[in-house]
Amino acid sequence: MRAHRGRRRVAGARRPRGVPEVTSTDLYEVTMALSYLREGMRAPATFSLFVRALPPRRGFLVAAGLEPALDCLSRFRVGRSDAEQFAEAMRRPAADLEPLCDLSFDGQVRAVPEGRIVLPGEPLLEVTAPLPQAQLVETYLLSLLCHQTAVASKAARCVLAAAGRPLVDFSLRRTHGPEAGMQAARLCALVGFAGTSNVAAACRYGIPAVGTMAHSYIESFPSEEEAFCAFSRTHPGPVTFLVDTYDTDRGVATAARVFTALGLGTGCAIRLDSGDLGDLARRARTALDAAGLADVRIIASGGLDEYGVDRFVREGAPIDAYAVGTKVGTAADAPYLDAAYKLVEYDGRPVMKLSSAKVTAPGPKQVFRGPGLRDVIGLADETPPEGTEPLLRTVMRGGLRTEPPGTPAAARARFEADLSALPEKARRIAAPMAPAPAVSARLTALTATVRHRLAERTGAAPQNGNGRPRGPVGPPPASGGRS
Repeated sequence: MRAHRGRRRVAGARRPRGVPEVTSTDLYEVTMALSYLREGMRAPATFSLFVRALPPRRGFLVAAGLEPALDCLSRFRVGRSDAEQFAEAMRRPAADLEPLCDLSFDGQVRAVPEGRIVLPGEPLLEVTAPLPQAQLVETYLLSLLCHQTAVASKAARCVLAAAGRPLVDFSLRRTHGPEAGMQAARLCALVGFAGTSNVAAACRYGIPAVGTMAHSYIESFPSEEEAFCAFSRTHPGPVTFLVDTYDTDRGVATAARVFTALGLGTGCAIRLDSGDLGDLARRARTALDAAGLADVRIIASGGLDEYGVDRFVREGAPIDAYAVGTKVGTAADAPYLDAAYKLVEYDGRPVMKLSSAKVTAPGPKQVFRGPGLRDVIGLADETPPEGTEPLLRTVMRGGLRTEPPGTPAAARARFEADLSALPEKARRIAAPMAPAPAVSARLTALTATVRHRLAERTGAAPQNGNGRPRGPVGPPPASGGRS
């Protein structure tokens, strides 16, 4: 294993910001890695991370989480204090965990770049590294890619539903912790949101910061009019007034009075946060237009996601922009992915899993994308079919990035290009249907060969329909279980 200069850490020292906490992993990753080292099993292993089946009401996924995953891998190192914590958790002497000390990641990563649309069974990422390394990073990679791909995919559907209307991220206060809120803001920007309420994310990622006032601000003043005037004195414009603290129609009328008195209009807005947003928006638009404030926009928020946005757009509600939060930042209707990180090759030998309903396909893979997202899953060393491009790129070699970190703008451009090519049935908000990737002849043949070899060696019975390879070969069942 090559040395990693500059990565040494003093036992017990605080890990620098952005460096992964190695002990934040599943215990069985540690027990397996330790056994591999004891047994001298350090040959190259390839693991494939893929989503077996799409969640209900999803027609596609948006690959996300790769950039922070590469950051983690590039800094990954088991220090002595980490080994001591592993020993404490296992109730073993610290000397037993000595083989793990100084283990760091110096492998290769091939992955789908962030922003690309992916389909069930297609690898998001493949790791090739000495077996103990490749095993020990499993939990980190699954955690980062699964959560972020789920949220990015939910946000992408909001972009589809909004049909060109601006969207802003209001999710921070309802996400599962501040770091999840940071991720949600970045992912929303990646698929085209116009801004975020999250100040830290706005500064870190260069996203426009968006925010107005809360109901508590209105309640702190004797009247709505005094609140609006005070806010305008501090923030001379453009401003957005929250108009539904008491009575929405009166709140709109008060806002119109203040806008007119202060000579405000262009760039300003009112925000509706509760009630029948479609009906209230129509009444507000009428009142604002009658007051000569046609340039004042209407922003809607309050429990929205792609389903609510889609309904208001289809009904023609005069809403100019949407703020979405809780349901998007938590991917509320599909908060997890049926994903797996599976060994597909060890020491040059293709391997696969045969257990019922969780059969996998062997060998390192590639996804070849044709026009209209007609994808073919094949082996990594196959010649691309004519008219296709390979999705997975080598993004890390020898534990180091092969290119500078990707930018949100580049990821967004990839997303927009794939989205424009996605079949209409997969873009639907209601009852979407995902395209089914095809499987190459070589991968099909290798799968059959390895399955037969394993059946002969282990006595495993031939698999029926439920035992088809999931993901890379054969259609996934309607629902899946744990890996």
